[in-house]
Amino acid sequence: MTARIIDGKVIAADLRARVAAEVERVKAQHGLTPGLAVVLVGSDPASEVYVRSKHKQTQAAGMASFEHLLPANVAQGELLALIDKLNRDPAVHGILVQLPLPAGLDTDAVVNAIDPAKDVDGLHPVNAGRLATGLPALSPCTPLGCLILTKSVHASLEGMNAIVIGRSNLVGRPLVQLLLNENATVTIAHSRSRDLPALCRNADLVYAAVGRAEMVKGNWIKPGATVIDVGITRVPGSSGKDRLIGDVAYQEALQVAGAVTPVPGGVGQMTVACLLVNTLRAACAIKGLPAPAV
Repeated sequence: MTARIIDGKVIAADLRARVAAEVERVKAQHGLTPGLAVVLVGSDPASEVYVRSKHKQTQAAGMASFEHLLPANVAQGELLALIDKLNRDPAVHGILVQLPLPAGLDTDAVVNAIDPAKDVDGLHPVNAGRLATGLPALSPCTPLGCLILTKSVHASLEGMNAIVIGRSNLVGRPLVQLLLNENATVTIAHSRSRDLPALCRNADLVYAAVGRAEMVKGNWIKPGATVIDVGITRVPGSSGKDRLIGDVAYQEALQVAGAVTPVPGGVGQMTVACLLVNTLRAACAIKGLPAPAV
């Protein structure tokens, strides 16, 4: 029996539709139009594609979208001045600075300059600290997407054994906190972990987020486990076009897992949808409204 394929496209489309309905409601009832400002520094092609996608989906959800494109050689002070202006702009409820930033800019200083109430990437130390202590917080979008995908398979994660492979501030660490909040039992593994295959075989939920192509083999996976593949690596394809592959050996996983996300078409679809969720939540919180039903 082959694993169920968790269709990120379908789940993300449903989430975007629910966000759009809530945006319509808060506009009608409270005169509030959530606004997202995206700041792109330099001209990285992958980032440009991503920013265009965010702009399109923000507008499709009925939100205001503000794009700020800055040259790669922008001065740190100029970038911080723009963030300060966006912090004070009442039409902006979410601020996202596209990472990575070009060399010479201080990423920590830029992230720390964003008003935590508008930090829809969930990277500000205030949001990271609130999440770590179990308080309401804006959570990073990719881990939030991972959790929603998991809950499309399991209504409750209580008591389940989960392993998160990768300890980045963007994915691994916040994902651990989100899973703990769901009462899962969590192991966080990394490059120094001993006998990683054995740790994985004990897990009901496997999250691979290290950026190493097909590192997680089929024989690492407990039969019936749910596998969420966060990794994405470009490799040359036979047709001359690049292929995208994940951290999990997908064909092998299909033969063992109970459910698995594809790459592409899995976690990546959820990241922008969760950005819209965070922007809507931030707008309602800033306006003093109850949390939206998404």
